[in-house]
Amino acid sequence: MKTLRILSVVGARPNFMKVAPFLRAIQAHNRSPNARVSLAHTLVHTGQHYDDAMSDTFFRTLGIPPPDVNLGVGSGSHAEQVGRTMIALEKILIEQRPDWVVVVGDVNATCAAAITAKKLNLNMAHIEAGLRSFDMTMPEEINRLVTDRLADLLFTPDAIADENLRREGVPPTRIRNVGNIMIDTLDANREAATALSLSDILSRQRVTAGNARPALDGGYAVLTLHRPANVDDPAALNGLVRFIINEAATVLPIIWTLHPRTRQRLEAGGLWSAVQATPNIVTLEPLDYLDMLRLNLDATIVLTDSGGLQEECCVLGTPCLTLRSSTERPVTLAAHGGVSRLVGNDLEKIRQGFDELRQLPRRPHRPPLWDGHTAPRIVQALAETSSL
Repeated sequence: MKTLRILSVVGARPNFMKVAPFLRAIQAHNRSPNARVSLAHTLVHTGQHYDDAMSDTFFRTLGIPPPDVNLGVGSGSHAEQVGRTMIALEKILIEQRPDWVVVVGDVNATCAAAITAKKLNLNMAHIEAGLRSFDMTMPEEINRLVTDRLADLLFTPDAIADENLRREGVPPTRIRNVGNIMIDTLDANREAATALSLSDILSRQRVTAGNARPALDGGYAVLTLHRPANVDDPAALNGLVRFIINEAATVLPIIWTLHPRTRQRLEAGGLWSAVQATPNIVTLEPLDYLDMLRLNLDATIVLTDSGGLQEECCVLGTPCLTLRSSTERPVTLAAHGGVSRLVGNDLEKIRQGFDELRQLPRRPHRPPLWDGHTAPRIVQALAETSSL
């Protein structure tokens, strides 16, 4: 039996959630008595997210085996992360010469691996291709454009992504609409997340125990913030925090899962003590995938600048205020059948959206092929290249 050698690269939390079903699909393929090609897989972790809360916990929760290679890139500027990843990964690729290098998402590791693979004339496939925010101030948009321009196979999540690639001149033979691999992860973990105790999560992950715990049986809002436009701009962060403290938290308990950078900005901006002093706000440490999914399952509304949460809210039907001026996932917006509304950090839009969306019922929506079987379609497509 012929063996196809695949090397996949991950670097940050969003990657881990996308690679987990891919690895399971490879294992299922290799166990199948009908498989005509064996898939040998190597997992490379660049180490872009490297502490336990941002990396190791996700590997354990999602059942991802320890990486075969950890490049230990660590933190740094965008240029530092991309440069160090390319230098370290090049040695691995030269040594292994895989048949396919598979990259996922849009983080710095994605772009760095794509460039390195193509400099060595290796086949490269991109999972979650074709997403576009059309906002060139977003580092992720640069990563998407570079990666898709170089990719030999582009695995897209929806028809809008297909059209983006066709407009950019990508030959249709290189585009595969396979659905959203994030939903594979959601469907595989939904039952386990449902079984978790919300009270236990709040007790385990709480930043401090000083505030009285608000009652959640009347509903609650989930808040996440991490993008530079929201947390690195002091005026924007101050406006958002004041809205949460003075308005949102007066009508709903707020469960705020804190990105490390966001907490640093709150402390530097003199906002941390005010957040902690608000009785109806519960601040949590970064959560693993199951804990975060559990929060989303029963949330009245989610306020977030996370692309992955937009997608989860779409399928779960959780009303979602997307705290961004643009999104690379327009399929999640109400105009396309989803439950998300773009509001950026415009306080009037946020205020209006919060008042309206928190009163809406859940309305789950699954775009075509968001069926939990995206990873097997990707693996099948890669396996079929062995006969080319």
